[in-house]
Amino acid sequence: MTPLVVAAVLLAAVTHASWNAIAHGIRDQLLAFTLVGGGGALCGAVLAGVSPLPAAGAWPFLLGSAVLHIVYQALLMRSFQLGDFGQMYPIARGTAPLVVTVLAAVFVHEIPGPWALAGVALASAGLVGVALWGIRGSGSHPQWPALLAAVATGLAIASYTTVDGLGVRASGTALGYIGWLMILEGIVIPAYALAVRRGQLLTQLRPFALRGLAGGVLSVFAYGLVLWAQTRAPLAPIAALRESSIIVGAAIGALFFKERFGAPRIAAAGLMVAGIALMLHPG
Repeated sequence: MTPLVVAAVLLAAVTHASWNAIAHGIRDQLLAFTLVGGGGALCGAVLAGVSPLPAAGAWPFLLGSAVLHIVYQALLMRSFQLGDFGQMYPIARGTAPLVVTVLAAVFVHEIPGPWALAGVALASAGLVGVALWGIRGSGSHPQWPALLAAVATGLAIASYTTVDGLGVRASGTALGYIGWLMILEGIVIPAYALAVRRGQLLTQLRPFALRGLAGGVLSVFAYGLVLWAQTRAPLAPIAALRESSIIVGAAIGALFFKERFGAPRIAAAGLMVAGIALMLHPG
């Protein structure tokens, strides 16, 4: 985890929270993810056109990852429909780091050292704290459908993170890999929206076009940075560091969507920062 890798992943975290906030801010989530997917696919086509073709060994990972990303987007749309951005985003992201740690150990044989393992655990505890503060809705019961959708989103994130960690290393070209991944995953939701909205789709998209397409560009930039980082550092610390986007997401929820933040979330954020410091410990 060199300083350059850390800086890239932190920038990806901020960018990722930003495009998720853009998507959440468009009330019709199918329109939001149609624009994000379309913008991502256009960027992917540009990257694929100027980059070498990924090696043959990367294509099974690319295809598998595209399916997982589509599942992730469908679950994320559902999460945003059911709950607050400042709540659903942290839960979805906070589920991933520990799962990635387990998957990387099993499938990539990357066993974290004691400092890194302690850091992942502490950062994840902080992320869960950010997520669970205020999970109860206006009634007396937790928002279980929203919670389950967000947790399922996190499991999808952990799955595609591991698959892409293997795929980008086998591809020989991080830019080519991200380009083709964005093409494969980005065309599915727009195609579905075209099928169900038909002639009304373009009219419905027009008021949100610039915002949504900008979200697509940001999504490519954010994940491209993560894929590049995965070629230069172990998967588990990158996954945990990337989830610092949760703090950005919670702040965006408080500032722009008028969702509460509160002292417990600030304390949980401190746990996360301490965990990141442990992950970066040279021992």
